[in-house]
Amino acid sequence: MLSDKLGHQLDSFLYPPFKKIFGEWGNPNLFTMLGFFSTLVASWLILKGCWISAGFAIIGSGLFDLLDGVIARKLGKVTVFGTFFDSVMDRYSDLILLMAIAIFYLKKENPSLVILASVVAIGTALIPYVRAKAESLQISCHIGLMERAERIILLALGTLLNWMEPILWILAILTHFTVFHRICYVWRKIRNSNIEIRNKS
Repeated sequence: MLSDKLGHQLDSFLYPPFKKIFGEWGNPNLFTMLGFFSTLVASWLILKGCWISAGFAIIGSGLFDLLDGVIARKLGKVTVFGTFFDSVMDRYSDLILLMAIAIFYLKKENPSLVILASVVAIGTALIPYVRAKAESLQISCHIGLMERAERIILLALGTLLNWMEPILWILAILTHFTVFHRICYVWRKIRNSNIEIRNKS
């Protein structure tokens, strides 16, 4: 939702400082990997209990994730593989981060939060899956409250402000709400399509 509303409006804000430092050089896939490595750092910091530092690493990961798209568009380096690679690394990043949170609470012997983080991980994995499956049926599915930008912002807030438990509850509810919202949306699209086909025949 947030990424759809902003669209490419951040390009003009993010690209000038990048161009000033790097000029016309830029490999979007490299920035995708930098975002992934930032997530690995954030996950390690979470395991160590360094929540504030982890929050800044999550923000860094989000910025790299924005930059890879900006660079690709501004330098004319948008490719099919780049889009695919970015999506795959996003899934790795999302789930590794949540796995680190679950392991942290497992070490703290807090099974309820381990389960809660696992529920969030399931919802997080299903959101892009439902969209990809819908698109395989030729149905655009860019809807829902809790897309990746929103999830990253909430996780960063949870780590920076030590609000992880309430943030996990919010994510657990809203990720699955988004999944069911998309399921209902696709069902309506398919139903309407079937009605149109019957009317034509």
